[in-house]
Amino acid sequence: MTTLSIYREGDPARPETVTDDPSRIAELLREQGVRFEQWPTRDLPADASQEEVLKAYGSEVEGLKAECGFQTADVISLSADNPQKEAFRKKFLDEHTHSEDEVRFFVRGQGAFYLHFGECVYAVLCQKNDLISVPNGTRHWFDMGPEPEFTAIRLFTNPEGWVADFSGEDIASRLPRYEQLTGAAG
Repeated sequence: MTTLSIYREGDPARPETVTDDPSRIAELLREQGVRFEQWPTRDLPADASQEEVLKAYGSEVEGLKAECGFQTADVISLSADNPQKEAFRKKFLDEHTHSEDEVRFFVRGQGAFYLHFGECVYAVLCQKNDLISVPNGTRHWFDMGPEPEFTAIRLFTNPEGWVADFSGEDIASRLPRYEQLTGAAG
C-alpha cells in the first residue's frame, strides 16, 4: 500500500503524519510542488523487456512527453537476485538534486522516495501504479531496500538520463530506511 510519512528533521525517529489515502497523499505532495498520480497498470510479466513495458504504457508516456517536454523514456528493473543490488541501492541512497524533474511510474513492486523540504522530509513509499514527479532542484533520495523488487518507467529531458548533484549532507542516514517504512527485515 502506498504511504506518506512526514518527518521533522529534528525528530527523525517519529513521523508527524502518516497516511495511506491516495488523494490525501496527492494533496500533501501537491502543496510541495510534487506530482503524484495513480495510473491503471497492465498485466506484464516480472521479466518484461524495456520494449514491452514502454509499448504497454505508450500512450501515457507519449502524453507525459508532450505535456512536460521529456525527450526520452527508459525502464529500470531490479530484482533481489541481482548481484549488483547493493551497489544500485547505494547509488541512489544519498541526498541529491537534479537539473530536471525526476519522474517514475511504478509498473511492478515498490520503492521509497524521500523528499527534503526545509525542516521536513516526506517519505513516499511508492507501489505498483504510482507516478511521482519530483521537481528539479528538490533535495531527495531513493531507497529500493536490501532486496529490491520493482520495475519503473523513467522519463528525462536530458538525453543522457539520470545525472545527480549530491548535497554531501548526511540526512539520509538519519531517517528510517526502506526496511522501517515497510516493516521488512533487513
